[in-house]
Amino acid sequence: MATLLDKFKKGLAKTRQGFVEEIVKLVKSRYSIDDELLEELEEILIAADIGVDTSLGIIEELKTFVNREGYREPHELVGAMKKILVEQLNGTVKASEDFFEPRVKPFVVMVVGVNGTGKTTTIAKLAKAFHDRGKKVLLAAADTFRAAASEQLEIWAKRAGVDIVRTQPGGDPAAVAYDAIQATLARNVDVLIVDTAGRLHTKVNLMEELKKIRRVLNKALDTAPHETLLVLDATTGQNALNQAQQFKEAVGITGIVVTKLDGTAKGGMIFSINKKLNVPVKFVGLGESLDDLKPFEPQMFVEALFQ
Repeated sequence: MATLLDKFKKGLAKTRQGFVEEIVKLVKSRYSIDDELLEELEEILIAADIGVDTSLGIIEELKTFVNREGYREPHELVGAMKKILVEQLNGTVKASEDFFEPRVKPFVVMVVGVNGTGKTTTIAKLAKAFHDRGKKVLLAAADTFRAAASEQLEIWAKRAGVDIVRTQPGGDPAAVAYDAIQATLARNVDVLIVDTAGRLHTKVNLMEELKKIRRVLNKALDTAPHETLLVLDATTGQNALNQAQQFKEAVGITGIVVTKLDGTAKGGMIFSINKKLNVPVKFVGLGESLDDLKPFEPQMFVEALFQ
């Protein structure tokens, strides 16, 4: 049976090829640590979608590390880089198993993101994880914008073994959110997960709708939502950072789910998100099955990159 580290290693194969393997190849071709080598390392970081500012910061830390430890051999840079990258992510609050053992009941999770990020399948994966731990779960199909959205969520709800509240396409999504809270309280539900319409972060009216859904949830249950998760597609690289900033300003996201890591060489974008937004990456998607959403473990993420 594959371990969690095995899952990370498999899912990060493309990022590893375009990032760590390039670093190893570079240092093996050099005989000394000099400015030219460091500049080329910086270019590899940027190409891995770590972002210019974050890459510059990592190289500066690497220079400090080299001077402090007295490194002379290029191959020593690999171990130093690994330690620095772990430190970059260590500010991240791990989702861990605590996410699935909430201290409040009902526990309300609002999920947001642009179209095509894997938001609906992420909701299904979260629902299954809660259900597998014995929680009574309800899904709210507050994506009334897209005709097939609630049908799609209903299919996933059946697969995950959980119930769903929905309305007709074109209905008021805030009303669905309100009805879902009422149903949650009436049915003694442990966890309510609210789907929302995928929207471009540049569309002001749709972002206003998100704010309204959040307000309605809070009015119906004064502590809700307890978590607001933003789903980002790893294949969009640095563009995901712009999306995240807009959603953070609009609805105050508490955590990020990075999907499709297994299909991209741009996994380095996680370092930028962590550093620039100060919002934790809580889960990563490493495949298509319902069990392929994993709590984000910074140490394991870097370990998998360097193996």
